[in-house]
Amino acid sequence: MNKVSGKSAIRMIPIDSIEIINSRERDSRVFEDIVDNIRAVGLKKPIKVTPRTITDGGERYLLVCGEGRVKAYQRLGETVIPALIVDVNDEDALIMSLAENIARRWPRPLERLGGIRRLYEQGYSSRAISEKTGLTQDHIQGILHLFRHGEERLLVAVEMGRIPLSAALAIAGAGNDDTAIESALQDAYESGKLRGRPLLEARRVIERRKIMGRKDKHGTPKKNGDVTTSSLIRAYQNEVERQKAMIRKAEFTQQRLIFVVGALRQLLSDENFVNLLRAEDLATLPKYLADRVWSSGGAI
Repeated sequence: MNKVSGKSAIRMIPIDSIEIINSRERDSRVFEDIVDNIRAVGLKKPIKVTPRTITDGGERYLLVCGEGRVKAYQRLGETVIPALIVDVNDEDALIMSLAENIARRWPRPLERLGGIRRLYEQGYSSRAISEKTGLTQDHIQGILHLFRHGEERLLVAVEMGRIPLSAALAIAGAGNDDTAIESALQDAYESGKLRGRPLLEARRVIERRKIMGRKDKHGTPKKNGDVTTSSLIRAYQNEVERQKAMIRKAEFTQQRLIFVVGALRQLLSDENFVNLLRAEDLATLPKYLADRVWSSGGAI
């Protein structure tokens, strides 16, 4: 990989001569803050570009870093912008741009995933990606492992902070074996890595992964395509599986409820147990349980 030339310098360049090679979506509120800040105090940090000569002898620039600042300048009606000129080839310019986006303080989860994937597809090792982005090598290796196994649903959950990477790797390692997945969750719970809300989130992800597959259609670009007979059949089959899963969950919940009601009826037939509840000021039940334990409802 070529190194940045030591001859880099700051110049004023025309905004319309800049080509953005790694555009990304931007939070509108954050963008307005950038515009307001530049309007008030000017540009604190120049953008970074690399020059390219075009056929008519003119000069254009590939943007390495500073898309938000460029668009803010455009919003303010400016035609030129301060830029740090660096001398790198096209590939290096793209890699530098990706690394800049990934290493930002508050990158969007899917942007960071996309950046890591593109660096990986460019042939960079987990160590090289770690050095360029500031993320740990273990984290990069885990993310790349999920990429290689097509675990997009787990990847999105990890990058959005819903479940820890270690739990996602354990779930991926269990494949589609329900017993192995439950064992992985149990191990994560006992080790303290997956408890409370993250445990609930992990179960939700597992359920969606089981019903709708490992690909996350909300987290990855959708491909346009014609509706075919086979696609309709697949959609129907997926919906049938989803409905079956809901029925299984409803039946399981019903069985639990029947067990709880039976256990409560047996316990409440014991006068000593009832007196103990009264002494602890626990002499009432939620209405939906009371209606089932006693046909007339009421308190203990």
